[in-house]
Parts: sequence; structure tokens; C-alpha cells
Amino acid sequence: MNNIRREEQDGVLTLTFDRDAKLNAIDPAMIEVLRRAMLDMAERDERRVLLIAAEGRYFTAGIDIGTLNPDPGRTADGGVSGIKTRTFLRGLHVLLDSIEALEKPVILAAQGPCLGLGLELAVSCDFRFAATRATFSLPEIPKMGVIAGSGGISRLTRLVGPHWARWLAMASRSITAQQALDIGLVHEIFEDAVFAQRVREFARGLTQLSGEALGLAKLAIDAAASADRTTARDVDRIANTLLLLSDKNRGVVKAYSDRTKKGDAPDQDP
Repeated sequence: MNNIRREEQDGVLTLTFDRDAKLNAIDPAMIEVLRRAMLDMAERDERRVLLIAAEGRYFTAGIDIGTLNPDPGRTADGGVSGIKTRTFLRGLHVLLDSIEALEKPVILAAQGPCLGLGLELAVSCDFRFAATRATFSLPEIPKMGVIAGSGGISRLTRLVGPHWARWLAMASRSITAQQALDIGLVHEIFEDAVFAQRVREFARGLTQLSGEALGLAKLAIDAAASADRTTARDVDRIANTLLLLSDKNRGVVKAYSDRTKKGDAPDQDP
């Protein structure tokens, strides 16, 4: 049974977790659907925005522990292999890295509690929205004796700082939607009754923007977050040079100039 519904409409590819009986716990088959969707987004120009949503009581309770290999790093002779363990984790790393690297907007919409791998998934996305009943937590330490090691802690720390990363990843405390908004983990909160509608409106709005500009903006933002100031400024200029020389921008500038010469300068952007 497919635990993720897939829908395409108006340039938005929506993946909806639909496994309420298991609190939308993420199993290997769901990871594969997400992986294939990332390939589709990269290859198809008409797919402008990816929206990851869910139905049911939870956005996700995290990874489905029952589907994991209990000894991912165990060798045939009973020893422990760090290489095997890292190989086991690499699949998740590749998926989350591909989300972060995709030059198209990726939105996560948490309509309910978002735990563990769900939060790691969230901080890989460009935009995060929460319904009022949503909560966020990383329960890996008390439940499994491990950390959110699929890039979750590094991305979380970059996003909300070490102060709140310690609260979530070390103390394993849960935060409300309002706290998530206050610390910068989510961009906006919507009432439960209108949550899906408002998120879809935001996604459709992004499809009306220049895909090239959105992609370059994403690259420039990522560079600014990790590069020194001078390098970040150079990235700004390089990215904007490509956009300023595009047919779209040159057409807009020409239309604006022609209207100004006629004496009817617009009172707003063209």
C-alpha cells in the first residue's frame, strides 16, 4: 500500500503522508517515494514547487523503527563496522541533501506533531508552516539513545542557533507551533480549519514567480549562510548579472522605459 499520496496541480507537486494508523511514521517505501519525487522535480520544468504535507493526527512520528535493521553496522563475524553504519545512514543524508540543493522551492506543512525524521525533513526545506496544533521535537536520545544524525542537528543549529538546538536535540523537549514561530523554525502559523488552504495559496503564489530567479536566490542565500562576506557579495552580483541579462528582465525594463517616455510613468512596478 502506498503511504504517500501524490498530486500535481498548477505547477505544484504535492506529496501527502497518508499512514494515520502508524502516525505517518516514515518507512523505506515512503523514503523511496520522496527520493523519486526529488528526481522528478529536478527533471521537469513544469513542476515549479514541491509541497510535503500530511493527513491524520500527526505530520509524522518520525522514522518507523520497526522497519529498521536492528544491527545496521554488524559484520558477518559479529563485529561492528562504522563503514556499514555510515552507509546505512547515507540514504537519508542523500535525500535531505537533495531537498536542500533543489533549485526550486520546497514547502513543508505540519498539520500536527512533527517528530524526529520529520523535523530533520522540515529543516531541509525552504519554507515551513505549522497548524496551531502542531508541535516539534527530536526524541532520538530518550527513545533510541542516538541523535538526529541525518543532518538534522547541523541544519537545526544553523536555523535556530545552538541555544534552541540544545533544547530540542539534547533535552529532547517538545515545542509548540507558537514557540516554533518565535524561534524562527517555522515561517507562519495558520488555524487548523484553514491550514491546508492557506499553504496551497502560498505554494500557488510561488509558481507565479520566475523559476530562474527563485533558484538563483536559493543558491545565493545558501552561499551567504556559509561563505565569508566578500564571497557572498560576489555570489549576489554573479547571480543577478544572469538575471539582469535575461530576456524577461530586458523586456520588463524596455516596457517600463517606453511607458515613461510617453509621459505616463507607472505609479507601481510594471
